Amino acid sequence: MATVAPYQLGNPLSKVHAEAADGQRQHAAWSPYDDNGGTVVAVAGEDYCIVAASTRMSTGFSILTRDASMLLQLTDKVVIASAGMQADRKALHKLLQHRNVMYQHNHGRPMSVSATAQLLSNTLYLKRFFPFYTFNLCAGLDEQGRGAVYNYDAIGSYERSGYFCQGSGKELIQPVLDNQLKAASPLLLPPRSTITALPLDQALDLVKDAFVSAGERDIYTGDKVEILIITKDGTRRDELQLKLD
Repeated sequence: MATVAPYQLGNPLSKVHAEAADGQRQHAAWSPYDDNGGTVVAVAGEDYCIVAASTRMSTGFSILTRDASMLLQLTDKVVIASAGMQADRKALHKLLQHRNVMYQHNHGRPMSVSATAQLLSNTLYLKRFFPFYTFNLCAGLDEQGRGAVYNYDAIGSYERSGYFCQGSGKELIQPVLDNQLKAASPLLLPPRSTITALPLDQALDLVKDAFVSAGERDIYTGDKVEILIITKDGTRRDELQLKLD
């Protein structure tokens, strides 16, 4: 009686499984995603909001560019910061920019930070079955002129906080912010304000020190930090030079 190979009995993919069990690799692993690194930070104050992002874009151990912006300024009082995959970040920012223009045409006014936060949540949730590989923050000033920071997971769940960090340097910077800013937990009842009491100059120095520290340990955070400082008078830009290695 002739011998029949196991993979001929039923699912043809069993051949792959049978050969894989023998230690033979059939094809190289492939992923549609690539983490290009970078770190973004936002801190909300009583009358200001600071949004900062590194500009290094990497893949593996290679630096692709030292001047990649991870910030999207939608209005004078709203900024989106996104670390992660550069292609998905570009696609997400382009989509948000289009929706922002449509909103202004339809309503005759700029989009508020709370409306932008909800828009970003809806946009991420729409792609929940093939998510944008980005780590996002939405920051700015709310209707009362107070700082607001919204942080997100991959599929759009979000919460408002006084500060947050996303990206490759999160594990290094977030504990520093927790220690220095000491904002109340959003889980407390009755709710308490999570906005930091630090004045603008001290909060800005803290953000810069945190990036300098992260740049010493995280190879994906470096080169330069792009900083946007949002106040009632408008948005001011600042830069911080980091190590180039």
